[in-house]
Amino acid sequence: MSNTLFRTKKVEQSILDTEEPEHALKKSLSALDLTVFGVGVIIGTGIFVLTGKVAKENAGPGVSLAFVAAGVACALAALCYAEFASTVPVAGSAYTFSYASLGELPAWIIGWDLVLEFALGTAVVAVGWSGYVRSLMDNAGWHLPASLGGRDGAHGFGFDILAAALVLVLTAILVVGVKLSARITTLVVAIKVTVVLIVIIAGAFFIEGKNYSPFIPPAQTVEAGTGIKSPLIQIMFGWAPTNFGVLGIFTAASVVFFAFIGFDVVATAAEETKNPQRDMPRGILGSLVICTALYVLVSIVVTGMQKYTELSVDAPLADAFKATGHPWFAGVISFGAAVGLTTVCMILLLGQTRVFFAMSRDGLLPRFFSRVHPKFRTPHRPTILLGVIIAILAGFTSLSELAELVNIGTLFAFIVVAVGVVVLRHTRPDLPRAFRTPWVPWVPILSVMATLWLMLNLPAETWLRFAVWMVIGIVVYFLYGRSHSRLARRPEAVGGSGPQNPPGPSAG
Repeated sequence: MSNTLFRTKKVEQSILDTEEPEHALKKSLSALDLTVFGVGVIIGTGIFVLTGKVAKENAGPGVSLAFVAAGVACALAALCYAEFASTVPVAGSAYTFSYASLGELPAWIIGWDLVLEFALGTAVVAVGWSGYVRSLMDNAGWHLPASLGGRDGAHGFGFDILAAALVLVLTAILVVGVKLSARITTLVVAIKVTVVLIVIIAGAFFIEGKNYSPFIPPAQTVEAGTGIKSPLIQIMFGWAPTNFGVLGIFTAASVVFFAFIGFDVVATAAEETKNPQRDMPRGILGSLVICTALYVLVSIVVTGMQKYTELSVDAPLADAFKATGHPWFAGVISFGAAVGLTTVCMILLLGQTRVFFAMSRDGLLPRFFSRVHPKFRTPHRPTILLGVIIAILAGFTSLSELAELVNIGTLFAFIVVAVGVVVLRHTRPDLPRAFRTPWVPWVPILSVMATLWLMLNLPAETWLRFAVWMVIGIVVYFLYGRSHSRLARRPEAVGGSGPQNPPGPSAG
């Protein structure tokens, strides 16, 4: 039984499957498109909110160092993703990588995890976008009925019509073609980055040096919690994080890390890239470098404009401009956040449909969903199905508490990819690798350690919900996926038993 659960799919077979006419995606993306996708999904409300919140509560002006630390942790994972995406340029991201290195059951688990992660992420972002748009509409004197403004604050029936409409429009764009999606994303990202640069440049004129003193405030201990909403590390070891001081910077890093989540979505578009061996590493690493630089600059500006103890938690950047007598910029920031969230939503939806498509093509989900549109060459069936489900989810559900599931799902994928790099280096040292993660196995090991640390800082409640979803996924696999897997009917495509294979010579 273990031989079937951990049977791996040959990399060569995975690539061969992408050439089947009925299941082949159109290759139209360049390195620039991928970088824009990465920047588009990484830069969301986090840059406008988290910077001030973490500065006030965790790190003071030293929050800029926290962004650097979080960026380094992400870079470790990004290096692993870059090797896999260029070596196995197939839709599905961590799911496909796991299938080639760890085996079918681990691949199913990570695919099931990614489907939840991207679905909730899309819905949460759509609801957030709706909130910004309603705020801008209220300022203009246009008001939606309470029943169409979402579940929060609604008495009786409540449906977020704007969030649902956004998801459906983006679904239609993704059905028409990924190149159209890339063009729209490029335009929106240009607007979003312009707003961020305006904030940085304009804010630089209002910086006062005294606001940086002390740059790293004195440390403050935090009382350890015991409830289910407390971080798992507190419940397990009674360890409480430290705010401010040098350790406070790492506490802040575990919070701001989630502002970087999204670069992994770039890997889901590997199969639609013209030259994935060259362009995937550029897109993944390039978008991460750009976003880290913008985050650090924004954090330096906001803590220089206003004393960190006086920053607001809900809208720190906008309120910092108000405090300096320039409220006009608050409207610019709200506009940038609203426009920017459309790309975040679209790219998360793109990522989910590609994972679903890859699992369907392998037979782990019904093959009906892996047939591409005859004209647009896009996976239109899973795109429409998931788009409608997420639109309903976003319209009817208040998802604030479920947002943490997006984080733990992403972190779990980071660990799987890092481990997979080490395994595939030993089981398939002969594979041509256009990009090689440096210092294997040390970089993947550091990536796993950093990711585990961040996961332990998530609430125990999130771990329980995640465990429930994983159990459901395993049941579905044994009821359907295992017996319908194409590998079960194609012994020539099996690459062995994954990690159980005897290791070959080290390729580190």
